[in-house]
Amino acid sequence: MSDDEAEDIEEEEGVYLGEYEGGRNERDERHGYGKAILPNGDAYDGMYENGKRHGPGIYRFKNGARYDGAYQDGKKHGQGTFYYPDGSVYEGLWVENQRNGIGKYTYVNGDVYEGEWRDHLRHGQGRYTFAASKLRYEGTWKEGKMDGFGELIQESHKYIGFWKEGMVMGKGRYVFPKLECQQTGEYLATPAKIH
Repeated sequence: MSDDEAEDIEEEEGVYLGEYEGGRNERDERHGYGKAILPNGDAYDGMYENGKRHGPGIYRFKNGARYDGAYQDGKKHGQGTFYYPDGSVYEGLWVENQRNGIGKYTYVNGDVYEGEWRDHLRHGQGRYTFAASKLRYEGTWKEGKMDGFGELIQESHKYIGFWKEGMVMGKGRYVFPKLECQQTGEYLATPAKIH
């Protein structure tokens, strides 16, 4: 389930909106602070403006997911934290229900990405730490993949150079600090072995 799938049901016209207690405006729309239980079993506790979630609120999905953060015009927008049912967590900025801007995603396996997001994907500058192997990539991301200049840092060595769609490609160098040596060159598309 995506983290915005179920929330949209409340906004549909002519549909039973579930139970609600809270403020209303002169048009009898939900307005101000309120609590709602939606027909699908989800629940919302927070601010409304003219019938839409707007301002701080907590949305609890019946599958165990939870969003705690800001809304604008019925969509996640601004600072917020999303707790996924698998145990992963995203803390950061949202724009119209999408992870956009700076944020931190902690995956269920312990991996962590901290950096820029665009349209729910890692995009821009960021750091990904692999929990199991202790590898770390710091650099540029494009549409969810390592792409551009970056460093892959391992215990015994690191690669500093260019990436294309998640693969080492272009000018770069491997540095082996314990051996006090390095290898510089231009690399062909090579899948990164990062686990």
